[in-house]
Amino acid sequence: MPRRSNPTARQERLGAELRKLRERAGIAAGEAARAVGMKQSDLSHLEAGRQAVSGERVRALAAHYGVMDTALVDALAAMTGRQKRGWWESCRGVLVPALLDGAELEHHAHSLREFQVVHIPGLLQTEAYMRALFTYAGAKPDHLDSLVDFRMRRRDVLGKPSGPEYTAVIHEAALRMIVGDRRIARDQLTYILERAEEPGITVRVVPFAVEGFAGMGDSMLYAEGPVPQLDTAHIDQVHGSVFLDSEADLARYRVRWALVERLALSIEQSRDAIQRMGREL
Repeated sequence: MPRRSNPTARQERLGAELRKLRERAGIAAGEAARAVGMKQSDLSHLEAGRQAVSGERVRALAAHYGVMDTALVDALAAMTGRQKRGWWESCRGVLVPALLDGAELEHHAHSLREFQVVHIPGLLQTEAYMRALFTYAGAKPDHLDSLVDFRMRRRDVLGKPSGPEYTAVIHEAALRMIVGDRRIARDQLTYILERAEEPGITVRVVPFAVEGFAGMGDSMLYAEGPVPQLDTAHIDQVHGSVFLDSEADLARYRVRWALVERLALSIEQSRDAIQRMGREL
């Protein structure tokens, strides 16, 4: 199979998971490659995400490594390159790869849990909010439409029978922030309330008045995979996006999520709080 010069985050994740299985089995790369009829160099590229692999070969490698977790093996086989191109691929070369990787992560997730402190979650933003946000961030006019169109298409992952369950916990700071003008801010709050009525979408609020919150920098998107080993924490930082998938990182972000859920208002209280903020604008 041909080698990739720029593998996606999902392709790199598949390779990394196969490498973990091999290393846990204590099997050298050369031995593993010979067992499934590969060159060692090809296996190295596979484990780096630079070479495509079939589901059949994934299963063969897992069998050689003695992996008994059939759910994990099935999930890894489903991540192979024999899938149709996602809609985000039409934006390759126009937008930075990290944005495309984020859309792919959302598309394949079984559930999405998002916590935002100073921004409305991207999947819940109105077009006007997006434009105001990207304009303030310095997006060039000829690039602005591409960014907005891409984020608008990302929203389509929500509310579908086959889509992921989505829970957003939003700090009051993000809801109170007037991005653009008051009309945009009111419409944004109304849109959140409308989407929160849809099946599979939950919105909760962490109020300013809650005691014990100190997670100003804890914004995150936690994507649950088909099995817990394939969960991913997606963190947006000033210097770019980071995808975290080590056992230690995932455990840490599960704890953080449990904390913000404990601090958040109930669904009904959150709806009332957002309605009140809208009336105060």
